[in-house]
Amino acid sequence: MLNCQSIDHLVTPFIDGELPDADRLAVAAHLSRCPPCHSRVVAEQAVHELIRTRRSAFTTCAPEPLRRRCSQIAGFSASEAARPGAVAPPAGAHASNHSAALSSSVTSSRPFTHIPAHRAWAARVAPFALAASLVVVVGGAFLYQATESSARLLAAELTADHLKCFAMNSALGARRQMPAAVESSMASAFNWQMHLPADPEQAGLELVGSRPCLYAEGKIAHIMYRHQGHPVSLFMLPKSARAQQLVKVLGHQAAIWCVGSRTFVLLAREPRDDVERMASFVQASMH
Repeated sequence: MLNCQSIDHLVTPFIDGELPDADRLAVAAHLSRCPPCHSRVVAEQAVHELIRTRRSAFTTCAPEPLRRRCSQIAGFSASEAARPGAVAPPAGAHASNHSAALSSSVTSSRPFTHIPAHRAWAARVAPFALAASLVVVVGGAFLYQATESSARLLAAELTADHLKCFAMNSALGARRQMPAAVESSMASAFNWQMHLPADPEQAGLELVGSRPCLYAEGKIAHIMYRHQGHPVSLFMLPKSARAQQLVKVLGHQAAIWCVGSRTFVLLAREPRDDVERMASFVQASMH
């Protein structure tokens, strides 16, 4: 039976549909039992889908904000490469090959021995952080060309943040936050004087906490819940207005609505009816 470590080298061919049936079924069986690995695969599928559907965007010159973002990530990668034992990319490698290597590195693994216990959590959450970073970079290549109605793009990028944040919370053993702490955080970080639903239990929701996330050129609010044990995210995008709609992307349903100059997105891997009910509850009870 496969475990988390033994499927590492199988994840990329699994996503690409290149595994023999026996290996594909074995990986699928493990993913059905292991929420962290399942979340990792879904996050990486977001990267692959964005690259596949928006290849043409890479033929144009990137806008300055995206170039700055890539430079920041490249600087981080350079500092990582300077560590002892790091392997540099081959000289003269083409940019297209480097992009493919970046995407592949999300799922590929190198043999590690004697990993210090205090760094074990970092090894587990690194794929999520890198996958989300790639979604931002790849998405950024065409985000500035997208229209205000590109709800599917919005949902795909937020799905990556949804998976990354819950995975990191789990890996770090983060404690639940109290409603007052979340409300205070929203006020200080976003000047958003809000009150969470007073009785989330009515909708089967349990507050987990909140954190800021990066989206395009700005910062957005991410409030995390669980619905009958399943992760649910509520995102708030300041200074944004989008039409109310419900879209499905990467196995997740995203309910989108707007209040004033803020766009809200409630996102979960739940049936459409459940997501609609949760979104209606939040809209009616949050003020």
